[in-house]
Amino acid sequence: MAGVDATEAIRRLEAEPVEGSRLDALQEAVTAGYYGDEDMQIVGVTTVPGGCIVTQPWGYAPDTPGVQKRLSVGAVCYGLYANAKSGNQGSIARNGVIEDSDLHPGGGLDPEDTPTPEEVLRSYLYQHNAVAYACAWAGLRPADARAVFGPPDIWVDLPQRDYWKD
Repeated sequence: MAGVDATEAIRRLEAEPVEGSRLDALQEAVTAGYYGDEDMQIVGVTTVPGGCIVTQPWGYAPDTPGVQKRLSVGAVCYGLYANAKSGNQGSIARNGVIEDSDLHPGGGLDPEDTPTPEEVLRSYLYQHNAVAYACAWAGLRPADARAVFGPPDIWVDLPQRDYWKD
């Protein structure tokens, strides 16, 4: 997400920090490869040059419409879900509105589109690298891989909502 730090992202999401035994249990569950529905409400948030990155290594929550809409008010977001079954999926949200979805970040240009010069360059530079493509699209410049691979600046618990609708 461009132009917004982790503190502001957490405020927009109305999220609460996850600490102590709950965070320890989550880390054990993720390491073991087993996590429950309640763990889908937990995301990591990290400030990076240009904005912040919201991650969930085991799920899709950061790419849901409800999260994207809340984060993008007055800003722009590029959502990415690295789906092991169907490949990388992306979405664009700007000022609280989902502008585009079912994108394939790092997958090359769509022959039916008329790309901008910036899009041609991004597609070439970040071919087969969805994370780098999404960061470049949003204007983020992470100094290292920590924002994506962890640990994030902070783990937070999202309020209970239907993030596919909200």
